[in-house]
Amino acid sequence: MGKFAFITRLTTCILFTASHIKALKYGGVNIAGFDFGCDTSGNCLLQDVSPPGTDGTNQIDHFVAEGLNAFRLPVGWQYLVNNNLGGALDSSNFAQYDGLVQSCLSKASLCIVDIHNYARYNGGIIGQGGPSNAQFADLWSQLAAKYAGESKIAFGVMNEPHDVNIDEWAVSVQAAVTAIRQAGATEQIILLPGNDYTSAGDYISDGSAAALSNVTNLDGSITNLVFDVHKYLDEDNSGTHSNCVTNNIDSAFSPLATYLRQNNRQAFLSETGGGPTDSTCLTYVCQELQYLDDNSDVYLGYTTWAAGSFATTYTLSETPFGSGTDLTDQELVSQCVVGVFTGKYTGGTGS
Repeated sequence: MGKFAFITRLTTCILFTASHIKALKYGGVNIAGFDFGCDTSGNCLLQDVSPPGTDGTNQIDHFVAEGLNAFRLPVGWQYLVNNNLGGALDSSNFAQYDGLVQSCLSKASLCIVDIHNYARYNGGIIGQGGPSNAQFADLWSQLAAKYAGESKIAFGVMNEPHDVNIDEWAVSVQAAVTAIRQAGATEQIILLPGNDYTSAGDYISDGSAAALSNVTNLDGSITNLVFDVHKYLDEDNSGTHSNCVTNNIDSAFSPLATYLRQNNRQAFLSETGGGPTDSTCLTYVCQELQYLDDNSDVYLGYTTWAAGSFATTYTLSETPFGSGTDLTDQELVSQCVVGVFTGKYTGGTGS
């Protein structure tokens, strides 16, 4: 090899390495099942819970082998306390959920404990006529005490709040954050969800960013308090259609990135997704995730929706094909979810 060729190749390697140093810190999927039976009113029917079990463990192992490192583990509040609002964690139910958490902790870099109740419990809004902030804080105090020594745990305060008074909701979020920190989990990431299903496109305009900016740690700092956002790509942002109509960049992630930079904050995209074989989603989801990767100074990572107990035929399924440890990814996962995070995707953002 000539001297010039060697220097050129060395420079290329250095640039490639530098680009990956700046890339997203976390990338992965949701491992669903403990949230099954929960609806947007915060009702969670325990008979519909479908623990991912060994399949969930095998999926985590498979996804880590593919290059992913983060998993969100949704669970219903009712399941954790066995329908006893204000009560202690149910030992049997929590043991099952913790089994999935431990599988994640053994392999991944980030494991998100997510309460999947839409800011509600059996129809009542937390701190706004439903469960009290003290009851919500007690739940988080118990969970945080279990995982206080686990640096790879993140606490997802609540899945997709909607139709709440955002200023009152920020008080509820503060109660949860204070409880988590007082329980000894002083340094882990806490994800702060906003109104309107914590939509990335509405997070600024609906007042979520402003209200949640007032949430602090015990010492008044905002270290590891990260905005939690969701965004789907179908026609009504519901995540119920198999096709995609936008990459969400101009309408959501670009203006949010500007806000985050101006205010020295970060965000985490904990839900997004599309039809696993749909050509529009194979384009737009890749572009969306690549934009996050290109702006990793303000975007910490993503977990897409969803694998776990979902059938491979579910509209937004990311559940691998196969059984046991012989698993094959859905096309969207291999091309976009894994592809962007590992640097194999080279299609850009479409801009």
